[in-house]
Amino acid sequence: MAASPSPHPPPHPSSSTSNTPNPTPSSAFPFPRPYWFPAFFTLQPNTTTRHAQLSKWSSLIQHYCRHHRIYRLSLIDAIDSPLFNNATLSKRMSLADARTIVEWMSGVEGGRRAEWVGAEKSVAWIWWRRPEEWAGVLADWVEETAQKNTVLTLYELVESEATASQEFHGMDLDVLHKSLNVLVKRGKAQVFGSEDQQGVKFF
Repeated sequence: MAASPSPHPPPHPSSSTSNTPNPTPSSAFPFPRPYWFPAFFTLQPNTTTRHAQLSKWSSLIQHYCRHHRIYRLSLIDAIDSPLFNNATLSKRMSLADARTIVEWMSGVEGGRRAEWVGAEKSVAWIWWRRPEEWAGVLADWVEETAQKNTVLTLYELVESEATASQEFHGMDLDVLHKSLNVLVKRGKAQVFGSEDQQGVKFF
């Protein structure tokens, strides 16, 4: 699995499946060194410094969301979470600056590691793996487990014991749909059935 600085995906997550930040002592997230500097929580005006800061924030957000299995990040909820609020330093990122960071992440410069959900720009997908990257993970699993030409329900794919050890286990269903659509466009999968009982066949 990739483990390089932003905008690339961070290391392996924990098993939490919440879409909102909800860290617990048993899943403590190891915050990086910049998080412990007060200036990190205010976006800097100098262009070079600001770019480096945005890159570090992107990396932090991806790592944090991946650790806690957060696919869809609500900025209004997250602004009071440890992600943007360092209680030890009594420093908090403003909502406006948090939005600026996610906006940067959503662009080419930020590696398109975020995508806004709605025009109000208060909720965003955080792509610690983009849909095309998830598609690759799914395709590899299909190949390794000889699942080609096998029909699976989407529930089986992300919730069954057979996939419990896989990174995509417990995946947000909207993310799963986006990822499967990549495979459909490549002629590698077919999705069918009603919305509440959809299946997929891999080729």
